[in-house]
Amino acid sequence: MKSILLKALFFFFIASQIQAQELLPFVENYNKSDYQGDNQIWNVVQGKDDAMYFANNHYLLRYDGVMWEKYALPNKTIIRSIMIEGDKIYSGSYKEFGYWYRKEGKMHYVSITKNLRLFDEKDNEEIWKIFKFNGSIYFQSFNDVFIYNGKHIQKIKFPFLISYCFVVDNNVYVASVEKGLFKMSGSRIANPKGWNVLKKTVVHAIEKYEGKNYIFSQKRGIFIVEKEGLRAWNNPLNEILKAATINVAKFTKDHKLVIGTGNKGVFIYDFTTDTYKNIDRNNVLMNNSVLSIGFDKENDLWLGLDNGITHVEINSPISFFYDNSGILGSVYSVAAIDKGYLIASNHGIFEFVSGKFNMLPNTQGQAWNISKIGTKYIIGHNDGTFCYENGALTKINNISGGWNLSKSIINNTYFQSTYSGVLVYDDITKLTQNKIIGDLSKPIKYVAQNKKNEIWAADNYRGLYRVVYDDNYKTKKVENITQQSKIKNDFGVKIFEFRNEILFLINNLWYTYNSITNTLVENELFNSNFKNITDVVSIDEDHFVVLQDGILYHIYAKGNKFIWNIIQEKYYKGTLINDNLRIFKTDNHYLLNLDDGFISLQRKYENKQNSNARIEAFNEGNLVLNDTKIKYNTELKVNVISGIYGASRPNLFYKLDKSKEYTQISNGQIILNNLSSGYHSVVVYKHDGASYEKVSDFEFKVSEPWYFSFWMILLYLLIIGAVLFFYYKWNKFRYTQKLKLQAEELKHQREILEMELKAENELNSQEYEKHILELELQTKSSEVAGKSLSIAKQSEMIDNIQSILDSEKDFNKLKSEIRKAIKINEVNKHEWEIFETNLNQIHNEFIINLSKKFPHLTPKDVKLCVYLKMNLSSKEIAPMMNISFRGVELHRYRLRKKLNLSQEENLSKFLLSL
Repeated sequence: MKSILLKALFFFFIASQIQAQELLPFVENYNKSDYQGDNQIWNVVQGKDDAMYFANNHYLLRYDGVMWEKYALPNKTIIRSIMIEGDKIYSGSYKEFGYWYRKEGKMHYVSITKNLRLFDEKDNEEIWKIFKFNGSIYFQSFNDVFIYNGKHIQKIKFPFLISYCFVVDNNVYVASVEKGLFKMSGSRIANPKGWNVLKKTVVHAIEKYEGKNYIFSQKRGIFIVEKEGLRAWNNPLNEILKAATINVAKFTKDHKLVIGTGNKGVFIYDFTTDTYKNIDRNNVLMNNSVLSIGFDKENDLWLGLDNGITHVEINSPISFFYDNSGILGSVYSVAAIDKGYLIASNHGIFEFVSGKFNMLPNTQGQAWNISKIGTKYIIGHNDGTFCYENGALTKINNISGGWNLSKSIINNTYFQSTYSGVLVYDDITKLTQNKIIGDLSKPIKYVAQNKKNEIWAADNYRGLYRVVYDDNYKTKKVENITQQSKIKNDFGVKIFEFRNEILFLINNLWYTYNSITNTLVENELFNSNFKNITDVVSIDEDHFVVLQDGILYHIYAKGNKFIWNIIQEKYYKGTLINDNLRIFKTDNHYLLNLDDGFISLQRKYENKQNSNARIEAFNEGNLVLNDTKIKYNTELKVNVISGIYGASRPNLFYKLDKSKEYTQISNGQIILNNLSSGYHSVVVYKHDGASYEKVSDFEFKVSEPWYFSFWMILLYLLIIGAVLFFYYKWNKFRYTQKLKLQAEELKHQREILEMELKAENELNSQEYEKHILELELQTKSSEVAGKSLSIAKQSEMIDNIQSILDSEKDFNKLKSEIRKAIKINEVNKHEWEIFETNLNQIHNEFIINLSKKFPHLTPKDVKLCVYLKMNLSSKEIAPMMNISFRGVELHRYRLRKKLNLSQEENLSKFLLSL
């Protein structure tokens, strides 16, 4: 009993010397909803393609840092083990083993055991481990080992159940479940001398470190192989591991031992510092049962859990302090003290010593800032300002809200910005003696000085003030410089001290003060080097941190050249406290506050981003090669794969089709939609904060829309051709019909016209004949009228003469009476005028034609012509014209000459023809 007590005291003493460190590496957890697989992860390896592969029950998982893929075996059995050999990923499952290879963006499986009767039907054989030895691949189950040389398979059956086989120093060791550990030589096995302590326990790992072999048993801890036998590892951690149940263990290249347990998560022991870290569900691990361990090429750790996958950046220069208890709240400032950390949070001021939190008395409430001056820590608090020194806390003053404390550039004076103005500490050894800058009773966030009797003060809300005072700190002048400089957006002004110069960050632009014009002017050096900066925190003369587009960069100023080191966004995404980022510098680290803890960044950290990046593009689930074609109106997923999972993972941006804007690549994937047809290009750049460096590119073509494809265009042409053909045929048919109709119509019209012409001709003929008849009738009427008149007169005259002859006997009187009768019976002038008028009306057309052709004819000539046309004789004409017969003949002769008629031509016929 006494020895047990002494042993416990010894281990307690040792454990107190190697207390588990509070800072932990960055951890990324992946659960089933991320990889869409099963619970247990039995094996983890990194392939030659830099992708991580996992044996996940019914699936082989693949993760390239961008996309998760899962594949099942043809027989749907559980995959228990995998191993990388060149481009092949060997896997073992229930009564089955083979290998996978990648082609066209997908994994393909080839069975080695297909159609081979290697397994006993009565045994439920599963391949739990695969390893390479002497050029052959070994597949190990609980009963057998199958040796595959690429062509043939040799089976070795063991007389007992085995847990695992291990290759160490060109030897194969076989661990049985009950009979201990055996050394294998060909098909023979032997139990090494002095190893009986391993009987009735399960050995889960044998690893070599610095020339010594370490054996990891499930419940008896760790043993070291020596000549005489086995020696228990003399380390207090070994006792903890016995209770934790070791499942797997591996050594790292940087002198660390990683041990995965069944109920305590993972332990990471550092041989150089003789300290360990335990990552479990109490801090950041998702599950306490670790089934497998793997490493990537950055020497970071991958854990296969009983439920999920965890990536642990044990080789990263960044460590984290996580507060999962919620005791701290949001951390606004942190400082390193001798035994731990001093933390200012929105819950109060805390000491963290020996793994325990301790709130300092009377500090509950909002604490803002911790500044170290010598051995003193000045803490600004909502209730005043405190001083922490040698573990003791005293209150300096009761002025609320000590936001920031800054030292004057020109002397040892300190200025503190508070809710109600600026405090001045002339003597840091007498902190209780302070002065207040007058006429500045407003919340001041930042304050700085680089000229005697003058300070710069930035309002918490808006405005920048230049305050001039005398030697007794009596205010002489307060100027609102942003107003005087006509800067409209002067909200959240930040003051930055750089090499004895004060700069002002206002609305993403850098300014300095021009004392001649008494205004702010833009600073060319900083505006050209630091664009889109929303926050800046000074560390020392040559180092500071900026926040650009949500990403932190550590800046080292070397002359006028600035060297950028990115601090990846994944370390603090969503946990930065806006406008309250503070950095505390220790001898080896920078401490940055977060919502749920803080970051520790190595001061010598230089993030040389990996420049290798390859592109895998997928369209409708199929791999798209460079310079190939994708369908129109489909989504293209462009995976930008760096093969880096840790701190040196590059910060990537891309340009599409020579765009002017750089677009950040989120989670390594670019998703392109609604692309126009034609050629497109994606160019990927690495961004270090100051410049962009091209790392990869990808070109592809988007097909024409289906309705513009070759076959559719051909169809369109055929349709157009058919339409034109039928249109031509239809038009031709219509034209033919039209011609027929036109011919018929023309024929019909011709017939109608002929009929009309015939009728018209007949009518005209009838009219002509009628007209001729009317003319003849008129002529005859004229002749009859003329002759009737003449006969009537002659008859009357004869009757008169006859009566005179009968009554008168006297010859002279008779002669006189006869003459008188003749004269009485002459046609009177009026009757002749009426006669001539009627005659002219009847022969009007003839007279008009005659007058047009022979205008020189006299009226007497025309009258003679009318009488002649009436076919009257000269004798008949003579009395009508009141001339003698001889006169009529003479007149006719003259008329012939006027009408230019020859002697052969008949005058009457000529006149009738007119």
